[in-house]
This record gives sequence, C-alpha cells and structure tokens, in this order.
Amino acid sequence: MSRWKYPLMLLVGIGISNVGGWVYLIALNLIVLNETGSPLAIALLYILGPIATICSNAWAGSLIDRVNTRRLMMGLDVFRALCIALIPFLPSLIYVYILVFIINMGSAIFHPTSMVYMTKLIPEKDRQRFNALRNFINSCGSLIGPTIAGVLFWMGTPYTAIHVNAVALFLSAIIIMMLPNVDSRLKETEGQSFTWDLIKNDFRVVFNFSKDYTYVTKIYVLFSGTTIFMTAIDSLETAFAKGVLSMPDSIYGFLLSIFGAGFILGSIINSVFSKQLAVNLLIGFGTIFTSIGYLVFYSSNGFFSAATGVFLIGFAVTFANTGYLTFYQNYVPVEMMGRFGSIFSVIEAGFIIALTVLIGLTAELTSIRPVGLIGSFAFFLLGLMALKAVSGAKRKEYFKKV
Repeated sequence: MSRWKYPLMLLVGIGISNVGGWVYLIALNLIVLNETGSPLAIALLYILGPIATICSNAWAGSLIDRVNTRRLMMGLDVFRALCIALIPFLPSLIYVYILVFIINMGSAIFHPTSMVYMTKLIPEKDRQRFNALRNFINSCGSLIGPTIAGVLFWMGTPYTAIHVNAVALFLSAIIIMMLPNVDSRLKETEGQSFTWDLIKNDFRVVFNFSKDYTYVTKIYVLFSGTTIFMTAIDSLETAFAKGVLSMPDSIYGFLLSIFGAGFILGSIINSVFSKQLAVNLLIGFGTIFTSIGYLVFYSSNGFFSAATGVFLIGFAVTFANTGYLTFYQNYVPVEMMGRFGSIFSVIEAGFIIALTVLIGLTAELTSIRPVGLIGSFAFFLLGLMALKAVSGAKRKEYFKKV
C-alpha cells in the first residue's frame, strides 16, 4: 500500500481542485446567462478555453518537457487562484471574459503538465486503476460541486461561489508541494535556450513520432474528437435545461448532480474491475454510449428523461476516459508527452472553436433541441469509428499489454 501513498495524495489534490472547478463553471455559466440571456454568450464563454489553448500550447509543450513539472503545477494553481478571486470585483462582463481567458491559458498549460507528472509518478501496472480512481474522484467532484454551488446560490450569489474555487486551487497547490520531485533527470536540458528554433524542432519531433506510430496517433485523434464533440454540445446544455425545459437554478444543479452519480457508479466499476476490463472495449463502447446519453438528453421533454440522459453520459464517459488515458500514457513516450499533448491540443482547440461557434450560432438562429440532436448523432458516428479502430488488426499489437 505504501506505493499508493503519493498517488492517493495526488488524487486528493485533484479532487479538491475538481470540486472548486465545478462550482466555478456553474457559477460562471449562470453569471453570463443572467447578464445576457443568450446561448451564444454561453458558447463564447466555452470557446475562450480553446482560444487560450491555441495561444499558449503551441510553445508550452517545449517548456513542460524541460522544467520541473511539480513546481510548474504549483505556480499555475496559485496564479489561477489569484485571478479567479478577482472576478467578483470586475466592473463589467467584458473584463470577466478577459480574465477568464487568462485563467484558461493557465489551465491549458496545467493539463499537459499534470499528465506528464502523473505518468512519471504512477508505474505502468497501476495506471489503469489510477485513471479509474481519478475518474471516481472527478465524479465525486461533479456530484459534490453542483450541490455546493446550489447551497452557495441559495445563501448568496454566483460570485460567492467563485471564491470557493480560488480557495480550492490554493489547497491543491499545497498538496502538490508535498508530492515528490519526479524530474531529477532534467539537469541535462537546463542549459538549453528557449528559442523559436527549439520550438520548431519540437514540432518536427512530434510530427515524426506521429508518422512512425500512426495507430497511436489515430487513437489519440479519436480521443480528441470525443473532447471536441462533448465541449461543443455541452455549450448548449445550460440554455437547453433552463430555456427549453424551464428548469430553475436549483433543479439544474440537481440535474448536474445526477450526472455526477452516473460518473461515480461508472468510476467504481472501473476501479473494482480494472484488471478485467479491456482498454480497447473501454474506448469503443464508452464513446458510443456517451453519445447515446447526449441523444437521450436532447430528446427529453422533462426532468426525468433529461436525468436519464445525463446519468448515461456520466456513467459511460468514465469508461472512455479511463481507456483513452491509459492507452495514451502507455504508448506516448513520457519524455515528449508535454510536446505531443500540447501540440495536438492546439489542433483540437481549433476544431472546438469552429464547432462550438457553429453550434452556438445555429442554435441562436434556429432552436436548441434540433442542433443538440444533430451534434449528438455526429458524436455517435465518431463512437462507431472508435469501436472499429480498437477492434481491428492493430488491436492485438497495442492492447495486449493493457
């Protein structure tokens, strides 16, 4: 059990940050919706993240693979906490958008940094179970976070809830500070100058790896496609629940808690049966059933049918996430993982922006339900592609060890 001491500490830090993140996300959505009443305004809020990714991650991967990841994670947590704490004091919505953009740049760098740190900290044999436990912690956050948000909305305002995430990020930084240093071998890169030529060379390294290991790249692209569709379709979720289904804030928060319950159940099954569940089936069937959940949600006419959809989304996405992350950690070399993840995240972000704007504009000009259904069906087709990819001849070569 001693080998799980630091992984469990890392999971606690992830859990605290995730709870605060849910409170922050819900509060921010409600602030913008209450100010504007527009689904397009919510969609614009969602695309700030991918725009920030494009601005930061084209060069961030070269930095991540050459610095101490633990110290970088701590610094990013503290920086984001300070920025989030300023949001309630901003004079207008335009300043909120600007500061959220800066916060999202920090988050865009933090994600690949944490992935590199986790991969170095967790032995290969423990990664599938760790990813399942990570999903479980995230699911608890998605259940507890909206509940806390609902209580805070009842006691105060969405701005009160914003401060909860700032505190959560400070606590996360403290926990990360207590974790071990996994980058003791970075001294050989300390003398390298951070130049444009270095970044261009890193692009070539990632391109050559992607060309030589096309199957690994294919699976990662499918993973990115899942993220793209979920982000774009989720941008309509608040407007659909409140505008089409006429849910008040408290009921909407409860709906998100049901999503969290599905997430928890799926994560528990993944954790308990991590040795029995094949990674390729987690990827294929997890992606398909997540898309079916979206189809059920955007077909709903009331709370109970909507709850069924969000429960299925939460339940199925844990299987897909565990499968994709385990495959990614096992087959992308950790010494270039920061560059690989960051560069592909820039491409992913471009597609997120395009699809989110398209969905938001179409929903604004027509209606939310048919746009959500069309997007969900396209997501379902991606799930079929994922299932075919992990069931082909290459499966035996790449999934025999995981």
